[in-house]
Amino acid sequence: MSAANAATFVYVGNADSQDISVLELKSSGDLTPVETAAVPGPAKPGSSLPLAVSPDKKRLYAGLRNEPYSVVTFAIDARTGKLTAVGPGPLADSMAYIATDRSGKYLFSASYGGNKVTVNPIGKDGVVQPALQIMPTDPNAHCIMADPSNRYVLHTSLGGDLVYQEKFDARTGKLTPNDPPSVSIKAKAGARHLVFSPNRKFVYLVDELDASIYVFPWDAKTGTLKKEVQVTTALPKGFDGKPWAADIHLTPDGRFLYASERTTSTLAAFGVDPKTGMLTSIDSYPTEKQPRSFNIDPTGRYLLSVGQLSHSMTSYAIDKATGKLTKLREYPVGKNPNWVEIVSFSR
Repeated sequence: MSAANAATFVYVGNADSQDISVLELKSSGDLTPVETAAVPGPAKPGSSLPLAVSPDKKRLYAGLRNEPYSVVTFAIDARTGKLTAVGPGPLADSMAYIATDRSGKYLFSASYGGNKVTVNPIGKDGVVQPALQIMPTDPNAHCIMADPSNRYVLHTSLGGDLVYQEKFDARTGKLTPNDPPSVSIKAKAGARHLVFSPNRKFVYLVDELDASIYVFPWDAKTGTLKKEVQVTTALPKGFDGKPWAADIHLTPDGRFLYASERTTSTLAAFGVDPKTGMLTSIDSYPTEKQPRSFNIDPTGRYLLSVGQLSHSMTSYAIDKATGKLTKLREYPVGKNPNWVEIVSFSR
């Protein structure tokens, strides 16, 4: 899909203002405000506002981390990008991360404080139904994601320093432990977020507590991680403080990887070897203050990063040849922005 025949919209989850900033991303890299959509729920805001987009791009889900815990479904207008609230559904706990399965029929959630992951059916109207499965985990579940085939699911335990490996039955929505059921990383690394490579051969894991990045070969047939082939760092050179890494994303062509680090408020950039999966450092770039989240547009041309303490978003151009970032502009968003989703529609 070329930029000329696509409309691209950006959705930023703002926890303290409990709303979603909607902007349109132009082919030039400029962003124009569309609207600010309030997320209906309790008056007291939660610590973050995780978002997820359905595979058909028709719905956006916003998880509320304040009691009573819920997830609000919004309908996305493909022409304007505007959101219309459809209705709330129940969540079993305060969820740090939400994602649909690849069919869009189920919502996965990971509870950092509740030490659990859950599976909720999604009704035909798009509203999330009560959980059909609640799985206890080691402390601080932080991410849950289906593999590209939708036959397996990975989820992390920050406190347990491991990645769980599950089989997923897309017919029933049930998770069952794979063999082996988990893969461990270095103690006190703090497994946080992960991403599958577009060629489905590798999984990249960013660890919160030491800012390490693990490169795992992915066995797509068995749904398991092989032994890591590399461990590198998202920290800028010379840093000797306390790491606090957050997010990780690949460009759609899989050539470049980026990770955010909150203590230094930087984005680490890496080149990716498509055959080995190995990472080569490109540089570290200053970004918004306390960058909990960022994302890359579907063309791979732009990276958008938000800062929880700056309450704004910075856009960067990605050099298609080198992966280097060039800062374009800063844009005001809501208070405590901590999640970015980017959706493109053909026109």
